[in-house]
Amino acid sequence: MRHLKAGFKLRRNPAHRKSLLRNLTANIIHRDRIETTLAKAKAAKPIVEKLISLGKNGTLAAKRQALAYLYKRKTVQFLFDEVAPRFLDRNGGYTRIIRTDSRKGDGAEMAILEFTDHIFVVKDKKAKDKKAAKGKK
Repeated sequence: MRHLKAGFKLRRNPAHRKSLLRNLTANIIHRDRIETTLAKAKAAKPIVEKLISLGKNGTLAAKRQALAYLYKRKTVQFLFDEVAPRFLDRNGGYTRIIRTDSRKGDGAEMAILEFTDHIFVVKDKKAKDKKAAKGKK
């Protein structure tokens, strides 16, 4: 029985797991979108949601709580100044997980963890090819 055994272990020792989740959380705060395995995305999602709720609160105590988890002042400042204000009118559900293909090397299920207000822009391949052709001449 698995009573009182909640949480994702991710086949790592506690220190490595904590570090991994901190890095994933900081990356999604800065980049708005990351691609990782499905298990890691599911583990990081509730942490990101809680940090955004702290950012919406905006108090000094909330900043200190976020800093205790993220460690970098720039990341916490970005969270409170840039990310959290985008979700002021929303009560939860700040992130979504989109499943993608499995990884080629080991067959792991991959997923994209992104903010719900993220707008994906497809870069024009023709413009990129024209720039490359100009550089070769």
